[in-house]
Amino acid sequence: MISTAVVLGAGAWGTTVALHLARRGDLAVTLWARDTAQASAIAAARVNERYLPGVALPETLAVTSDLGAVAGAGLLIAGTPIAALPALAAALAKAGARAPLVWLSKGFLTLPPTTALPAGVALAHQVLAPTWPAPVGVISGPSFAEEVARRLPTALAVAATDPALAAEVAALLRADTLRAYESDDLAGVEIGGAVKNVLAIAAGASDGLGFGHNARAALITRGLAETGRLLAALGGRPETLMGLAGLGDLVLTCTGDLSRNRRVGLALARGEPLPAILADLGHVAEGVPAATAARTLARHHGVEMPICEAVCRVLHEGLSPRQAVEELLKREPRTERH
Repeated sequence: MISTAVVLGAGAWGTTVALHLARRGDLAVTLWARDTAQASAIAAARVNERYLPGVALPETLAVTSDLGAVAGAGLLIAGTPIAALPALAAALAKAGARAPLVWLSKGFLTLPPTTALPAGVALAHQVLAPTWPAPVGVISGPSFAEEVARRLPTALAVAATDPALAAEVAALLRADTLRAYESDDLAGVEIGGAVKNVLAIAAGASDGLGFGHNARAALITRGLAETGRLLAALGGRPETLMGLAGLGDLVLTCTGDLSRNRRVGLALARGEPLPAILADLGHVAEGVPAATAARTLARHHGVEMPICEAVCRVLHEGLSPRQAVEELLKREPRTERH
């Protein structure tokens, strides 16, 4: 039975998960921040003013920048951006960590092409599971950190390489107003969480151009369809997309004003340059690198993903959002199933 947990990464979501677990009262929880000054400030003020302002942290939540805290932990929860996961895992192993590792990140990992990963793009578990000394998994689903911190009702999905780990992590998360459900489709949960960020950029751009609710609904629906094509190519199960890590997270990210990726799309529709948008955001927008990764995977597996393709061209190739929509509308019609 897990009695100690370390949450790695003091961003909004990492801080919120640490806060949520500490509120249980029966679990020793530590929040690790990479920056010593940030860790000291959070520990002294009992609030993360930068990423979760106005939310008090309980005195029982330990805050540190010492990675040695992971040595005796029963569970490790990574709250870093997806690109930082491999380096974090290496640092954890060096620090003596041997506990199960789950992550909150949503996206793809881009690596040098190998025989095992010929596209050079992988899901996090494909990279981490082969070398980590314990089971690994992911926590995903429709979850704005601010709402979870405020104890508003939320539901999540947990998937892992070991079903027992998924069940135990889900049980730990079930408290207060948060519900958690275990899934046995790790690939499907990760793919849903990664692609929905790309589609949220498209939804934000559509809304910013004033295309209306009908267009947004169509985009969400067709975006779910192309996510399903990639999911099938990577070994996931289609029913996963009907759950929290699929449709649930997609709807939230495409429609919620707290969505960072949707805000990127809105700003692109206003004609703002991407570097300025990301600088002003102050947080990582995982949909930006995920657009390139999704396109790479789609081309490698021969899968059509026109919305992700269009988002990638808007982000990185100078195509305007309006031109992107016009090109999507010119596509030859087929049956809805295709």
